[in-house]
Amino acid sequence: MAADNVCFAPVKESDVSREMTSRYMKDMLDYAETDVVIVGAGPSGLACAYELSKNKNIKVAVIEASVAPGGGGWVGGQLFSPMIVRKPADEFLNDLGVAFEDKGNYVVVAHAALTTATLIKRCIENGVKLFNATSVEDLIIRNGVVSGVVTNWALVTKAHGTQSCMDPNVMEAKVVVSSCGHDGPFGATGVRRLKELGMIDNVPGMKALDMNASEDAVVRQTREIVPGMVVTGMEVAEVDGTARMGPTFGAMFMSGRKAAHIVASKLDKMSKQ
Repeated sequence: MAADNVCFAPVKESDVSREMTSRYMKDMLDYAETDVVIVGAGPSGLACAYELSKNKNIKVAVIEASVAPGGGGWVGGQLFSPMIVRKPADEFLNDLGVAFEDKGNYVVVAHAALTTATLIKRCIENGVKLFNATSVEDLIIRNGVVSGVVTNWALVTKAHGTQSCMDPNVMEAKVVVSSCGHDGPFGATGVRRLKELGMIDNVPGMKALDMNASEDAVVRQTREIVPGMVVTGMEVAEVDGTARMGPTFGAMFMSGRKAAHIVASKLDKMSKQ
């Protein structure tokens, strides 16, 4: 059909509004209580969500403050497009079906966006519910156990202090995964809140760049940091004071995958209690 001859089917504006609103409100009702909430849709958070999504019995919600999920996974270093992934994390790319050039000890994806777009697509296709443009303002904590998150529209969060009190909403979860990354307005906010609450002693911040030390440490130290909360990705470097890794992404994927296995094991134990 020639573009000049296109004629769209008629629609009522109110129907468009009803379709969006009814579906989003249903999602909010369905996920007011869920198995897992992942805070932050960067590479490690998405990797965790993807790995968990392979088990259809686990209900997963991802909350992302930005309009666009993906975090720093859309570009490589210094805003260059290629993505460098050190082995053995190439296994994760193979699992996703993302093509790369093998360079021996590492692989190169032609454009980082290919990996991130594929990861987002796989998560949504597998049933992960993504709430973007949504902030986590606080945690639900009962008897020393993280039991969910306190949410608000991201723009409302930014506007606090300009209006009278704008109360949030909540999502209960059996496990919360904090994948808030480093730097920026939301960097390491999960562990920083734990420190404010006296649940952990310190958040020293990441040290200077050392790729070889950093990636191993981030994956090794991915863990349940307090009851009910698992920490993954660069938030691990922030809370443990390990080196930053710069523009290599293997640890993000492997840390997210490890976090998913920790969560799945915890959920399995909880189901048997």
